[in-house]
Amino acid sequence: MTVAKKDIFGGSLLARPGKGLKGELTVPGDKSISHRAVMLASIASGVTEVTGFLEGEDNLSTIGALRAMGIVIEHKKDSGIVVVNGKGMRGLTEPADVIDAGNSGTTTRLITGLLSAQPFFSVITGDASLRKRPMKRVVEPLTLMGASISGRNNGNNLPLAIAGQRLKGITYKTPVASAQLKSSLMLAGIYADGATIIEEPEKSRDHTERMLRLFGADVKIDKNSVRVQSTNDLIGCKINVPGDISSAAFFIVGAMITPASALLIRGVGVNPTRTGIIDVLRKMGGSVELQNERVASGEPVADLLVKTSSLKGTEITGTGLLPAIDEFPIICIAAVFAEGTTKITGAKELRVKESDRIAVMAEALSRVGVRTTELPDGIVIEGVGSAAIKGGAIESHGDHRIAMSMAMAALRSDNGVEIDGAASVDVSFPGFFDQLDRVRGS
Repeated sequence: MTVAKKDIFGGSLLARPGKGLKGELTVPGDKSISHRAVMLASIASGVTEVTGFLEGEDNLSTIGALRAMGIVIEHKKDSGIVVVNGKGMRGLTEPADVIDAGNSGTTTRLITGLLSAQPFFSVITGDASLRKRPMKRVVEPLTLMGASISGRNNGNNLPLAIAGQRLKGITYKTPVASAQLKSSLMLAGIYADGATIIEEPEKSRDHTERMLRLFGADVKIDKNSVRVQSTNDLIGCKINVPGDISSAAFFIVGAMITPASALLIRGVGVNPTRTGIIDVLRKMGGSVELQNERVASGEPVADLLVKTSSLKGTEITGTGLLPAIDEFPIICIAAVFAEGTTKITGAKELRVKESDRIAVMAEALSRVGVRTTELPDGIVIEGVGSAAIKGGAIESHGDHRIAMSMAMAALRSDNGVEIDGAASVDVSFPGFFDQLDRVRGS
């Protein structure tokens, strides 16, 4: 087995070497879409049934936040089904206590936009890690719309105190392409007088645009610009959340780097703003085929067939990395088992995610015998090709994507990889290690 339950002690877990990944699996529902489904369903009129909901800690934080504002949400654990009894655009009520977003930056930034337009006072905070992450990127444009938000370090850090106001639409050019920033402004924009226009330097993921349309909002898109109009009512509907490509990415790379792999991952979301990971891996020589392509709840979906591949080092710049920014850690693992050197740049924003992902990946790879050079906005990795790495002990720093990426690296190691903080995978992929055990060869 890759992992034995007895190996879990004190928060650490030993991921063992393995052979090819074979068979079929499904991955948990898309994290981003799950967040947005609950938020929009809460301010829609009527009942919304969500299937395929990701039951990770971050998404449960979003459910908790909406419940704190009076929304009745029925969620049967481990079912993937959530039923939201929406109260309409003006049905949220003032929370009796501080809203706890846990470790979820998405919950915090999107709900801050929503709270800015509500006729009540609220405070939102999170765990120690989230309280260190920057919020001013969202607070500043919301303030331009008329929001009243204060917080630590001049509004840059949680807790944030929000006194809801009547907002006005603005035209705003974002300093970077950010789906969280864009979505926060859109959620405020559907309440604001007039139109709100957000222009990005590059197009970020567009789940909020697609879902707002599904609920009946007036949304217009022109290249990297999105325009939302003041909305009187959203209508509840049924939402089927596709599998999260960010979760599938770990198994895609795991299959590519292990001999004799042939793995089918069913029902994965292949939104064009999210398939950068496939583009990057194909550029490196990876074999991944999209089958049975279809559309579900406004989102493109496909089954992914992945086979063992001979990967080659490459250069990945900011433009090429943006659609795969969340997959940076597992791209690093693909680079480890590629022939030649891979250079990744344009990833500066990763220094303020759940961890400093650039520094943490550089440290983890060094500990298992991989030669790297850390850059201010990226990393250079010297691939070992078809060879194995030695393995060793690493710290995930509580970052779920680091933990899962290093578990895949362990498949091609001599001694396995001991992962401190492996329980963090429950943030986005409950049952990850069980799935890995089921499809791996011994």
